[in-house]
Amino acid sequence: MLDICGIADLIKRGGGRSGRKHGCLSRPLLVSMGSVLALSSRPGRQNSPFPQDRPRSRWDRRDGRLPNPGSFDELHRNCKDVFPQQTEGVKLIVNKTLSSFFKVSHTFHLSAVAPSNYRFHVSYLQSDTDSKEVDSPMLIGEMDSSGSLNAHSLFHLSERMRGKAVFQTQQSQFVTWQFETEYRGRDFTAAVTLANPDILRESVIMVAHFLQSVSSQLVLGGELVYHRGRAEEGGILTLAGQYSGPNWVATLNAGKGGAHASYYHRANKQIQVGVEFEASTRTQETTFAFGYQMDLPEANMVFRGMLDSRCIIGGVLEKRLSPLPATLIMGAFVNHRGDKLQCGLGVNVG
Repeated sequence: MLDICGIADLIKRGGGRSGRKHGCLSRPLLVSMGSVLALSSRPGRQNSPFPQDRPRSRWDRRDGRLPNPGSFDELHRNCKDVFPQQTEGVKLIVNKTLSSFFKVSHTFHLSAVAPSNYRFHVSYLQSDTDSKEVDSPMLIGEMDSSGSLNAHSLFHLSERMRGKAVFQTQQSQFVTWQFETEYRGRDFTAAVTLANPDILRESVIMVAHFLQSVSSQLVLGGELVYHRGRAEEGGILTLAGQYSGPNWVATLNAGKGGAHASYYHRANKQIQVGVEFEASTRTQETTFAFGYQMDLPEANMVFRGMLDSRCIIGGVLEKRLSPLPATLIMGAFVNHRGDKLQCGLGVNVG
């Protein structure tokens, strides 16, 4: 039987590499099947290489018309950002801005669980004042000490249309190459992704997304994943909905692969909470997770904590070391069921 859900997870993770390491403590993969490959843009978080919290652009109407719903892979973004990213070992990140267009960073990671590594990250930023996203990355590349490469490019084809390409290698072998075109209308977003097309093997993976703003608070849409190979062919449809209140967002994805629900609530300027529920037909697992974020601007600190149904408790503290241009990151995760502990310490400079 064709494992379409696994294929969709592969597209989302960009060929099998994910920011969540060390499966003994990691939360399970989510059922939502966005097609964006994540790269580290700041310590302790794994984000898309392209800005998520972008300023309001000409796409976002505030004249009484329905707003644009955004991208499909950003539906659960608010809830995801509340949860801490696992840290392990010792990590040093040095960022350097060479010009208004060019930025580089060096990451040194010493780990007792996985092989220690070094990563070099470079980004070329767009400076066109007429672009939809100010300083949005146009070209991003990252290579580690093993020779593996992640490369991203973003092009604004027109006022409402943009194209994106992702390439990934595992040492000397290509593992992912995908191309995406997204069109943002006044009150809808449509996107098509073509992943790992291979003419010789007669295989291809196609993902189509569509979101429609039904009202100022309600967004409905879906995702269709189609895979074709020499000996197998199949597809899976996932429906999605999101309802937003003044300070909360509820999102649900449901389909043949399972269901993924999330709820985000901003209690005040300092406290945010998120709840996730996932049921997967592929892994036959059902999980529940609770996360929260506390912002202490007077102390220049941000703390994120989480607790899930697999008895995993964790937290990450980020402390800006003013007046130095550096951030201290400390984290710990405990798996009570597996009797395992992971601790991490990191410094982000620049």
